[in-house]
Amino acid sequence: MLEILRPDGSLDGDSPISLAETRRLYAAMISARTYDHKGTALQKQGRLATYASFEGQEAAQVGAVASLQPDDWVVATYRDAAAMWMQGYPWVNLFLGRTGDERGGSPPEGVNVLPPSITVGAHMIHAVGIGWAERHQRSDRIAMTFFGDGATSEGDFHEAMNFAGVFQTPVVFVCQNNQYAISTPRHRQTASETIAQKADAYGIPGRQVDGNDLLAVRSASDEAVARARDGDGPTLIEAVTFRVGAHTTADDPGRYRDRAEEDEWRGRDPIDRVRRYLEGAGEWTAEWQLELEEEAAAEIEAAIAEAEALDPLEAADLFAGMFATPTVQLERQRTMLGGGSHG
Repeated sequence: MLEILRPDGSLDGDSPISLAETRRLYAAMISARTYDHKGTALQKQGRLATYASFEGQEAAQVGAVASLQPDDWVVATYRDAAAMWMQGYPWVNLFLGRTGDERGGSPPEGVNVLPPSITVGAHMIHAVGIGWAERHQRSDRIAMTFFGDGATSEGDFHEAMNFAGVFQTPVVFVCQNNQYAISTPRHRQTASETIAQKADAYGIPGRQVDGNDLLAVRSASDEAVARARDGDGPTLIEAVTFRVGAHTTADDPGRYRDRAEEDEWRGRDPIDRVRRYLEGAGEWTAEWQLELEEEAAAEIEAAIAEAEALDPLEAADLFAGMFATPTVQLERQRTMLGGGSHG
């Protein structure tokens, strides 16, 4: 397993990025955690629907997406808000999506990020299709897709990997192995020693990295992205990490894992690890930390205010979310809905 940045903040080898870039990504991780904590709080206040926390997985998401170009594609899940935001998907859209507002699924023009997938594993096929399409258009854009360890038990995972391997599609598969698929531990998901080795069956490279190590994730991602962009096909990255919180706000992790395991992983916190590294290099101060946290909080609060200030959707808006030009049947149904008591 690749590790560059140890939990104590020391390096095992050379960093793949500059200190300036590390500071930029550290700030992004602070923003991501601020959003995550706010999402949980809003759900408990009844202002969001069920929320899926990603605390502890910031390095895996931020580090991987940092390797991409602005017009590359990200195809992610309901737990990958940090990855989506890093590629341009606004916080306001992510908040809207968690309220059930379909406007959250329409990112700004030019943001090549699909709305978060709720169906486990199915979105990986979409990522492969996007990469295949970009290749046919002779574009150098690639697709990166995120999923959890539980998704590797789905048939869609194998179909996506097989097609990508055969046709050498420009796709980077990032498995965030956070040890649990809801309540099912990783050792009950697969008998494979690692998830990374599953790539061997499809004839593509597989790389296991410390998913709480920002620098290791970035290094492996840089290599995988370069391979895909150069026409050398897909890569599977297994980022070994941990979901510190519950599966969702409807879950009680105390029923299937013990506190000692959680405490052990908290000691490997990805943000604390980067902070120690930057502090040792003279690139971190308490004042800068406070500035980052205040800026992130203000940005998140502004996104919440924007989302909650939108006028509620009308019932007829239900028909506007699928087709550019509605079908005859949908037009008929919309007319019926507008007929009041005849709807």
